[in-house]
Parts: sequence; C-alpha cells; structure tokens
Amino acid sequence: MHVDSGQHDGTGVRYIFRFRDCLPGAQMLFVAFGSLVLVPLLTGLNSNVALFTAGVGTLIFQICTRGKVPVFLASSFAFIAPVIYGAQTWGMAQTLGGLFCSGLVYMLLSLLIRWRGMGMILRLLPPIVTGPVIVVIGLVLAPVAVNMALGKSGDGAQQLVPEHAAMIISMISLAATVLVSLLGRGFLRLMPILCGIIAGFAASLALGVGGWEKVLAAPWLAVPSFTFPEFALEPLLFIIPITLAPAIEHFGDIIAISSVTGKDYLKD
Repeated sequence: MHVDSGQHDGTGVRYIFRFRDCLPGAQMLFVAFGSLVLVPLLTGLNSNVALFTAGVGTLIFQICTRGKVPVFLASSFAFIAPVIYGAQTWGMAQTLGGLFCSGLVYMLLSLLIRWRGMGMILRLLPPIVTGPVIVVIGLVLAPVAVNMALGKSGDGAQQLVPEHAAMIISMISLAATVLVSLLGRGFLRLMPILCGIIAGFAASLALGVGGWEKVLAAPWLAVPSFTFPEFALEPLLFIIPITLAPAIEHFGDIIAISSVTGKDYLKD
C-alpha cells in the first residue's frame, strides 16, 4: 500500500494499491500472524479471539491515526509468562480480568500523554531504555524457538514432529531467510522471511510433515469463543505492574519505525 499525501480523499490520505506492494504485505501478514497466534498457543488463550481483537484493535488504531503509522497491533510477548502463571493460579477468567484492567491503564497513560505531551515520556523512556527492554522481551522466547525448531511444543512438553524432520525443515527455513537477506538483490532482498516460509513449507511437503485434515474440516465462518473476565484483587495486583513493559515496547516500536521511514510519528 502506497500513501500519497499530495492528493487527498475525504480522510486526507489517498491509498494506491499496487501488486508489487502485496508481496511485502504478505510477508508482514505471515510474520504478524505467527507472532500473534504464538501467544495464545503458549498461554492457553483462544487463538480466534486473539486474531479478532488484534484486527479490531489495529483498525481502530489506523482510524485514530488516519492511516499515518504503518503498525499492526498484536500480542505482546511480555505477557506470556504472567498469563501462564495467572491461568495456573487463579484461572483464565480472572487472568483476563487483570488483562482487561491493563487496557484501562494504557488508556490512562494515553490521557497523560495527551495532557503533558510526549516530551515527558521521552525523558523517562529514552531509546537507551526502550531498546534493551525490547531485546529482553525477544530473548525470553529463545527457548521457545529452539523447542519448536526441534519439533516440540513451545514449552518442550510434547514432541509434535519427528526431531530429524523438524531439524531439516527449520534449518532450510533459516538458511533461506539468511541467504536472501544477505545475498538477495533489489526487491527480493525485502522479503527474506517470506522466502524462508516458502522454503520451509516446500520442505514440509517433501518430507510429508503436516496435514490438511483440520484445515479442511474447520468452518469458514465462526464466532470466536469469548471468555467473560472475572475480577479479583490478586490477579490485578500481579498483572497491572507488568503493563509497563509492553508500553515501553510500543514506544520503542514507534521510534524504530520512525527511524526506518525518516518520519516522526511521535509528534502528533
């Protein structure tokens, strides 16, 4: 999707769709889908609910920002360990109550920024703070990546795919991604992850790993299985302080995108 600010429609922005832009968009779709679904798979949350709420949240975000910021809102990895512990200790409903109140904290934070401006946040959370926080959140998932590359579930409790086949598929995917990133030229170099996914999928078909039975049997349209949150003091006191990490993560993402695109998305 290309945004041309020179000619406007009713929202002040004109969107030009080109086939060439669909491929990087497809890559972003697979990246966002994988990271989004990984969180409910590891925590026991419902994947369909996660997809639905991420889509609605992203649409609201894009409407509020008038399509200026190229961001997709998905699951935060910072909540994985707290949600797993909360579900085991208090149950999923009360854990969701804590997550619901975390959303209210973010709303209060946004009102604070509206009142005091971004200057206060940048003084409290400069890049030297946001950068390491994002790195740590990513490194927490390193054991999960190793388990899944070996054909196990994210927690390593189950062997889902034979280890030798999983190693071949994961290494082919990694090699294709790295080689395209380092040796690719022109437009191809922008799509290393998509190339890795295609290579891994082809390797899976060649080794006979996976099946389409569940995909074919799944309904085309279905209402997500929502769980109504319950509220208790202990889950709230446990989960709400953790909301600071995803807030820092979000600011860091916006700053990173600003540096890549050369546009200051924080000034508005």
